[in-house]
Amino acid sequence: MRISSQFDSGNIVVKSASDPKDIRLEIRKDQGSDFYQWFHFRLSGAKGQTCRMVIENAGGAAYLDGWDGYQAVASEDREHWERIETSYADGALTLSLTPDADAVWIAYFAPYSMARHDALIAACQADPRVTLDVIGETLDGRDIDRLIVGEPGDGKKTLWITARQHPGESMAEWAAEGLLERLLDDNDPVARDLLSRAVFHIVPNMNPDGSFRGHLRTNAKGVNLNREWDKASSENSPEVKCVLDAMEETGVDFFLDMHGDEGLPYNFIAGAEGVPGWTQSDQAKLDGYKSELKRFNPDFQTEFGYDVDAPGSADLSIATHWMRHHFNCLAMTLEMPFKDSAITPDEIYGWSAERSMKLGASQLDAIRAMLDQL
Repeated sequence: MRISSQFDSGNIVVKSASDPKDIRLEIRKDQGSDFYQWFHFRLSGAKGQTCRMVIENAGGAAYLDGWDGYQAVASEDREHWERIETSYADGALTLSLTPDADAVWIAYFAPYSMARHDALIAACQADPRVTLDVIGETLDGRDIDRLIVGEPGDGKKTLWITARQHPGESMAEWAAEGLLERLLDDNDPVARDLLSRAVFHIVPNMNPDGSFRGHLRTNAKGVNLNREWDKASSENSPEVKCVLDAMEETGVDFFLDMHGDEGLPYNFIAGAEGVPGWTQSDQAKLDGYKSELKRFNPDFQTEFGYDVDAPGSADLSIATHWMRHHFNCLAMTLEMPFKDSAITPDEIYGWSAERSMKLGASQLDAIRAMLDQL
């Protein structure tokens, strides 16, 4: 029996793995920070054996409420990820399963590999309506890819969508793939109409270094990119800086930043209500978008989410807040659960990569409904 994690997005430290019923593990911290919660590893040589794996340092993870009601995912083909028996007590997370194959992969959520990212970029750039623009590079030297979809023209809106500032939130890039897949579907009338009236600038992965390293929340230097938007620099956050530089060139009429939330078992949107100068018109646009998304996709809801910031108190280092403050546009953060969706549960798959893709695709319906108001 062997446990390994030396691969794309892998993260685990093996303390003991001699007894399949008493495997002891720890999650490795993000390089240069104290954040940790993402795990991804392969268990091999345990086919047909009952395995009990205990992550001993779960009690020090970044979001302890993330373990309440949570189930890890496992896959034997790295395509289909099912929930497995998981429990949390006394600071330890216990995972239990009996593999049906010689190797099984276990993760915090369905991983989105850099290989899949490259395949997504390759598939999209084959469409004549798409331009691939490498707008910068990470601290580890990886490309920051922007996909420009549509032809600029008089009166067209400029829409920016980013995903996966926090690399462990892999559902965000799954959602970006779903959105792109639909946007490039010649047979989709919503996509065709949108591309006649708008140009999309999409960054499917804002944090390639953290994604590859198996980080939860930070880049190669241990910097949380979603606290850098008012001070982005080449030294600490080149990923944000190059995106902001490109935005200054294009302007921004609409901004959506896609994420995952560890604790809340809901899909929801956080707005920029606490930004100085927030108006009734801003509120109407935000409420309108959320209402339209709820109408088009029952997995989305508006009852549960983050507390709204008091007027004028918003943290301008956060992408959504900075974008509304700086570009005076409709700016929002889409959050998806690591757990199941409490309002539309699925006991086998929970909230999944596939459902994330569908919610990403549904953004096009809401954008189209609100486009004339942007």
